[in-house]
Amino acid sequence: MFYKQKPALLFFVIMANLLAVQAQNFKANDPIAVNQKIKKGVLPNRMTYYIYPTKVNKNTASYYIIQNVGSILENEQQKGLAHFLEHMAFNGTKHFEGKGILNTLQKQGAVFGKNINAYTSTDETVYNLDNIPSQDGGVVDTCLLVLHDWSNFLSLTNEEIDAERGVITEEWRTRQNASQRIYDQLSPFYYNNCLYADRKPIGDMEIIKSFDYQVLKDFYKDWYRPDLQAIAIVGDINADDIEAKIKKLFADIPAPQNPKKRFEIAIPDHDKPTFKLALDKENSSSNIIYMIRHSAEKPTGTFADLEKSTQRSIAFSLINNRLSEMAQKEDCPFKGAQIGYQNYSRLNDILFASVSPKPNQQQAAFTAVMNEWIRASKFGFSKGEIERAVAENISSYENYLEKINEISHKSVIGMVKDDYLKHDIISDPVAEFEMQKTIFKNLNTVILQKQLTELYTPNNRVVAVTGLENENNLNQEQAFDIISKAENDPALKPYVDTFAGKTLLGDVTIKPGKIVAEQKTEAIDAITYILGNGVKVHYKFADKNKKEVKLKAESSGGMSLYEPKDIPSVSRTATLAMMSGIGSLSSTDLEKVLTGKTAGSSVDIDNLTETVSGSANVKDIETMMQLVHLRFVKPRFDTEMFALLKQRLENGLKNKEKDIRSKMSDSLTVAVYGKNNPKIRMMNQQFINDLSFDKMKSVYQDRFADVSNFEFYIVGDVTPEVLKPLLEKYLASINGVKRQEKFKDNTVEWVSDKIDKDVFMKMETPKSSVRIQYQESFNYSQKNRIVASFLGDILTLRYTESLREKEGGTYGAQVNSGLGKWPKPTASLTINFDCDANKVEHLLPIVYQEIDNIRKGKIAAEDVEKTRTNYIKSRTDSKDFNNYSMELIYNYFKNNYNMDDPKNYISIVNAITEKDIQDFANSFLAKAKSYEVVYKPLL
Repeated sequence: MFYKQKPALLFFVIMANLLAVQAQNFKANDPIAVNQKIKKGVLPNRMTYYIYPTKVNKNTASYYIIQNVGSILENEQQKGLAHFLEHMAFNGTKHFEGKGILNTLQKQGAVFGKNINAYTSTDETVYNLDNIPSQDGGVVDTCLLVLHDWSNFLSLTNEEIDAERGVITEEWRTRQNASQRIYDQLSPFYYNNCLYADRKPIGDMEIIKSFDYQVLKDFYKDWYRPDLQAIAIVGDINADDIEAKIKKLFADIPAPQNPKKRFEIAIPDHDKPTFKLALDKENSSSNIIYMIRHSAEKPTGTFADLEKSTQRSIAFSLINNRLSEMAQKEDCPFKGAQIGYQNYSRLNDILFASVSPKPNQQQAAFTAVMNEWIRASKFGFSKGEIERAVAENISSYENYLEKINEISHKSVIGMVKDDYLKHDIISDPVAEFEMQKTIFKNLNTVILQKQLTELYTPNNRVVAVTGLENENNLNQEQAFDIISKAENDPALKPYVDTFAGKTLLGDVTIKPGKIVAEQKTEAIDAITYILGNGVKVHYKFADKNKKEVKLKAESSGGMSLYEPKDIPSVSRTATLAMMSGIGSLSSTDLEKVLTGKTAGSSVDIDNLTETVSGSANVKDIETMMQLVHLRFVKPRFDTEMFALLKQRLENGLKNKEKDIRSKMSDSLTVAVYGKNNPKIRMMNQQFINDLSFDKMKSVYQDRFADVSNFEFYIVGDVTPEVLKPLLEKYLASINGVKRQEKFKDNTVEWVSDKIDKDVFMKMETPKSSVRIQYQESFNYSQKNRIVASFLGDILTLRYTESLREKEGGTYGAQVNSGLGKWPKPTASLTINFDCDANKVEHLLPIVYQEIDNIRKGKIAAEDVEKTRTNYIKSRTDSKDFNNYSMELIYNYFKNNYNMDDPKNYISIVNAITEKDIQDFANSFLAKAKSYEVVYKPLL
């Protein structure tokens, strides 16, 4: 029996009829229904609270305090203190002295920077405690007490303030790159020289280093107050109990007397368009922003709001689809482009175009985008484009509603923030979908054009160009001339939608095979299907994520089987295959064929393996299986895409020498592996010259020639009754060569077992960057793998205390320690951080001292317990998602161990001692080779 997909046009006709039957009629002022699952209230002191019960992460809850306070409220002596205050919230409060908040919550498995964090922007400051255990009432009370203290009871001791000055200075140094310096030049034009341009959250470093303690305390007293605060608790909690606790605990926070007015800034209007070209010596790529500012539209919570936002969203998505399609052509002058409408500040929105030109094509790129923008405004969109957009939106809503109980804590918090700070209501998704059906039913090109033309106003226009010193940069006269010509070009013609009647399988004929055997694995409740062509499919039912199915197929070999001269082609083979599309469909046609479906598939060739991946909503699992089938039997290789791939790589090379990060990366490679190591192919012109279309095609055909050499893993909310016929049709039907392949050990040796090198570079913002690594062959076992992780995470805790908090020497050190199994068991420890160049020689001995302390057994029991608790908690949390089931069956059949068996993880973690970590560190580091590469400014 042949599979034949319904023609796309027929599908859209059916969908249109469905909408006509189901859609209701709504009036403009009909209110959008509020989500009743969320409990919202206001305390007598005017603090707002939100409570949302959900079991998406069982036995955990997240706690947020949202401050309607940001850097915009600072005076001239306070620039940077809103952000400084955020840091101080972790340095002592009424009930948590010093690092008490961190120490208390780390004992519950929380990690600073991951579960415990905060951010400051111009208009808001938000603190979070994410995924904290919620079944212990004492822990819940502790988290609420933290929010309580953050609200009104920061200690702000002089000693802690002084200690934090260095940390924030180093945060500034770490973030002070070409992009930040470019933004500093452009922001006065974005904001028309209003206060927003002068109130960057990071602030003024001279103020940070020397402000008087009282100035910070005044900012805290003035602005951290309940009428400007909301708390939100999301998770596996009892909403009524939490509400009662909130009312009792937060009652002692006083309402402000004669408070300062929380002002908001409107960006001033201007009639004449403005232009700014920004340059930086370390900038390596150009960009063009064209914006038209608008006064922000106050939300009304009505059908009219939803209708307008939906119409705009679809209109801009259709323009962006066209721009994306254009970018797939070698002769397109831009790498990427986007047009949209979004909120920009509290009182302003922007209509914008963002363009990433190809090198030396700024003028042509801006012209092409402007023409497409005006073409859409003038001629609108085709029926097929609109129908595909409607189908896509309907599918998205249906998927969302199917997974309504799986909305993440952060997604809920996002809605809460919009409700509190922007007054966007948290809508009932079912009721909203009913409104959307009416909007979709009435949608046409005239409506979409109206949204585009109404927003395209003559005032408040800004063109901001990120230029390059060696390019013919877009100038003011050219920019305004391009805009004018596009607006008045009589030669513009309507867009032609050439897509029609194409299907995924096309003329592919499939002769189904058979499942010849089934094997049940009781230990992990999985089934292995043996197909007639030799393929093994390991399957496990999992419905922690409803209606979701994932597939992974892996075979040994990868790049390791090829000679160094072929590395360029092999490493980019999968990229070319994905760019080219599949079967008879280009990548753009494939995207259109898949409209309205939640299904995808990709391929990859790694160092040791080749893989095929897939995912789908269960209703679209057959589409996923068709894609996987085609990855094997009818891959596509497009010579035009090959030319585009080479062009993109060559474009990336231009101005690469200006990018500090690229220079550091390349110099590290040379320092460790040597300048002309044949096994290391750095990205340069020779790499690109060595790319071969024929070689890439033959590599793909070779790597994916034998489906029987792949082991498949399928996990999800799909029953055997549904899955088995699909396996027989789409996998068992593929010819299997039944060859046996293994990867080769292609490990690249270092130039020396001990490398110590300083690299001097010209830098616009002087700093030092430290790169340290230890590496050594090591016996692989589950215990050794886990102990290696303990080592890295304990060092992270130590460096946070010593390098960051005590010395104020770095914003943070990134530490990674692990034990890999392939191609041969190898342990590694990597330490990276940025710092003041004048302090690097002082900080380096501290790095090694912390390692030596561990080797001597000077390991804090508290650090071990924090790490242990985090590991147990993370493993428990992971079981709430289907991904755990995928890891379970993969490790069982690939790596020969059962993750569910306590002896392979939980028992090991619980038994790890300080001596285990000491012994591992000594055994590993005693013979490990190492490098220390330090980047320093060339003065």
